[in-house]
Amino acid sequence: MHRIIQKAKKEKRSLLETEAKELLKEYGIPVPNFKLIKSEDKITGLAKEINFPIVMKIVSPDIIHKTDAGGVKVGIKDEKEAESAYQEIIFKAKKYNKEARIEGVIVYPMVPQGTEIIIGMMKDPHFGPVAMFGLGGIFVEVLKDVSFRILPIEERDAREMITEIKGYEILKGVRGESPRDIQAIKEVLMKISKLTTENPEINEIDLNPIFVFEKGLQVVDVRMIL
Repeated sequence: MHRIIQKAKKEKRSLLETEAKELLKEYGIPVPNFKLIKSEDKITGLAKEINFPIVMKIVSPDIIHKTDAGGVKVGIKDEKEAESAYQEIIFKAKKYNKEARIEGVIVYPMVPQGTEIIIGMMKDPHFGPVAMFGLGGIFVEVLKDVSFRILPIEERDAREMITEIKGYEILKGVRGESPRDIQAIKEVLMKISKLTTENPEINEIDLNPIFVFEKGLQVVDVRMIL
């Protein structure tokens, strides 16, 4: 059992965002450079490690819906703003749930706007682990334009998952837009398959949003449930 999963299971919780991103990094899945801040004084000198503007989010096993708790701040321009944001995030998190275990605040640079996609995995009671792929935003929420495959998958399956959604034309490039990096998406699907197969304790994975560019992609947010 992976050490990150072992620690979470011992503490009877799912993975923190920092832990889930660390696991993704180990499997070669691109995530923005991030840092866990556990006290306000650690913000001094942050600019040397992470490029501003930044995102700051509460890290707590007891706060799943961070936005509802007022635990998310985006577009923070400098260390002074970061100090103020840190205080506000911690204050609001404690107000939202007095009993919440607060691990700190995750900090990472704002990711340039790319084409938004979503990749997920859930355990089906009949079929076992199943991967899901689709374009993000309205495409998944309203149009339900998604594809599924039983895991593990091969490269051919990953390619078919991408090409069979209606929104594939957007990834190919429309109205003068450059095509998105289809190979990078395929690789993430394959790596999620490997991660899932090698870590059966994971019950659900939600990579949302992922921004895909002409070259490469970045997983901005991740949730992993054990």
